[in-house]
Amino acid sequence: MSTPTRTTEKAAPAGARSRRLRRLALPLLLSGGMCLGAVTAPAAAGSAHPGTGIVDSTRHGGKALALTFDDGPHPTETPRLLEVLRRHRVTAVFCLWGDHVKEHPRIVRAIVAGGHTLCNHTMHHDDMADWSPEDVRADLTETSAEIRRAVPGARIPYFRAPYGSWGKTPQVAASLGMQPLGWRLAVGDWEPPGTDELVRRIEEGVTPGAVVLLHDGGGNREQTVEAVDRIIPRLRAEGWHFHHPARHSRPPHA
Repeated sequence: MSTPTRTTEKAAPAGARSRRLRRLALPLLLSGGMCLGAVTAPAAAGSAHPGTGIVDSTRHGGKALALTFDDGPHPTETPRLLEVLRRHRVTAVFCLWGDHVKEHPRIVRAIVAGGHTLCNHTMHHDDMADWSPEDVRADLTETSAEIRRAVPGARIPYFRAPYGSWGKTPQVAASLGMQPLGWRLAVGDWEPPGTDELVRRIEEGVTPGAVVLLHDGGGNREQTVEAVDRIIPRLRAEGWHFHHPARHSRPPHA
């Protein structure tokens, strides 16, 4: 499988690392009061021995694909997307941005109630390419804790690095019970090109076993929601099935 590169997502904003200082104190807070084992145990208990390789394929072969959505929850677009997925009886993976989880915990609960799977997408959507393992662990732990504040005991089996800037994150995520989750098809909906174009990109770009990267947050995703509503019946008519990403990995690429 191919490892996603940084160029397949939108470019990292300048000064994204400026927030790192606030997280340097988190390990001290954890050691002083919060039990790290208590935060990470639920993910580890629900894992299937995640590895450090980046998964970009589905659990099942053939004409199968997995829909994944980044940067939510969004107060308007995520509920609309959840209704679309409910009507089409499709479940997906939602990669949650911790700051947005804090703002919209009710929507996180709706995602779980809809039978969807959760993915840790970091607290502030920073580029972690050159972060130390200690800084990565502090951020991922904080994000998972925020998700579980919204949904106590929630399973978080996957982690996805913002911008595809993996750095040391796969090793840390695996140690916390989360499988690094990549993609084979990035549809490019962060700069909306029109619903028709998004439908075309999905229909022409999907390959058997592909994990597909879309967005429900981070901006106006109306076109994405409409494209998903249109593409699901088209793909089903062509014999495609919707599944979840694999829960195992191969050794990381050199």
